Amino acid sequence: MPKLKTKSGVKKRFKLTATGKIKHGAVGKRHRLISHNAKYIRQHRRTDTISDADAKTIKKWAPYGLG
Repeated sequence: MPKLKTKSGVKKRFKLTATGKIKHGAVGKRHRLISHNAKYIRQHRRTDTISDADAKTIKKWAPYGLG
């Protein structure tokens, strides 16, 4: 059997925690920040973990782990 490829978007956007959960950066922080208020920008500063249902799909897209 040939090797399976990891989706390139997944390896750029997600990392694994030590417990096996998947973390991702906050969305909506790249451009047009003038239209967001300070509370929105402050609350979207840190990384967050993905829900278990979505993590199952992401792990399928990265068959050999995330790095």
